[in-house]
This record gives sequence, structure tokens and C-alpha cells, in this order.
Amino acid sequence: MTAYIFDSETTGLVAPQLVEAAWLKIGSIVGLPITEHFLQRYKPAKPIELGALATSHILDEELVDCPPHDSFAMPADTQYMIGHNVDYDWRVIGEPDVKRICTKALSSMLWPHADSHTQSAMIYLHYRSEAPTLLRNAHAALDDVKNCRLLLTKIIWALSDKLGRPVNGWDDLWLQSEEARIPTIISFGKHKGMAISDLPGDYRSWLLKQNDLDPFVRKALMR
Repeated sequence: MTAYIFDSETTGLVAPQLVEAAWLKIGSIVGLPITEHFLQRYKPAKPIELGALATSHILDEELVDCPPHDSFAMPADTQYMIGHNVDYDWRVIGEPDVKRICTKALSSMLWPHADSHTQSAMIYLHYRSEAPTLLRNAHAALDDVKNCRLLLTKIIWALSDKLGRPVNGWDDLWLQSEEARIPTIISFGKHKGMAISDLPGDYRSWLLKQNDLDPFVRKALMR
């Protein structure tokens, strides 16, 4: 089973297009050895938003001779895509048919009392003395996938302690990620902040009828 840690830099939040892509191919869940790596910039078909420029520092004029944004594809052997808030990056590259492992969801489950669960915050939590150096180039895609790998090491250790057994391969980690992504608190609407288990029955029924409901919210409601 083949797993890749993936990250993208994009044009911004509105209909984002790829600007930079990076991945690490991980040879085994044991020790997370890197067997291949990839980094490439791409030319979007729309201007980069100012907020994205302020984050990635990648200028439109630097991308003139790069391949078009829609020419990127994950390697054909990709079975698992790992990332922090992985759904964002997955959507940017066209929602390939892979299993997604979200390090942000796992971090939120394992360290619920942390005041932030961004990747940078998690690096400070677990690698405090090294963090200023590790994060010097944060929001450069290759640096971000390397830091995601460091965070994944801590996640696997903590998850093994929580389960009382080793994490048994990528599919086991994916199942734990799927569980971690199911919310316990409603994060929108008139009952925002309420435990999903305490939502009024009529409101729960109404939500379940919404076609655009987040699939993980749907799972939580159906429980």
C-alpha cells in the first residue's frame, strides 16, 4: 500500500488553483522512511489573491514558464494521501480517488486542549526548540510536507498509546482518521457550539435532508 504526504500552495480561497505542489512518498508506516520526493510550481489561469501572496510569497510573474495548473496529477500508485486539512489540497488537484488521512483531525482528537491545531502550532507543541528553524519556510510546499511527516511521527506514537496497540498499517491509520473527522460539536447554524448528541430531533432531521451537508457531519447526526 502506497502513501504520499501531499501539500499545495494555491491562488487563494476563492476557487483555488494550484501554484506549487510537493509530496513525499513514504515507504512504510514504521519509521516513515522517505523513498521519493517531488516539488514543482505551476501556472494558474487566474491571478493569485493578495492573501495567498502574503502566505506563500510566490508571485504570478515567477510562474510564467511553469506547467499549467491542471497538468498536475498524483502518482498512479497513490492509495493514501496524507495532509494537514487534507481535503483542501485534495479538492485543488481534482479530488483523485484515494483514501485521505487528515493530520489536523487526528491532532484535534489526540490533543483536544491545545489552543490551536494548525500544523505550525503542532510543530511548536512537539518540537518546541527546533520549531523556529523548522518553520522558517512554512507555507513552502516541500517544507510543509516534511513538517507534516514530523507531526505524523508524533501522531502515530500518541495514537498507539491511546489504542493500547501499534497502528497496524495505513488502512488502520486511515480508519482512525475517518473516526477523528466525525465532529461532536455542531460548528454552524442556530445551534452552533452545541453537542451534536444534544441537537433537537427536528433540527437533526432537517439537517439530514440537506444535499450539501458535510459527509462527516452527516455521519455524526446518524449516530
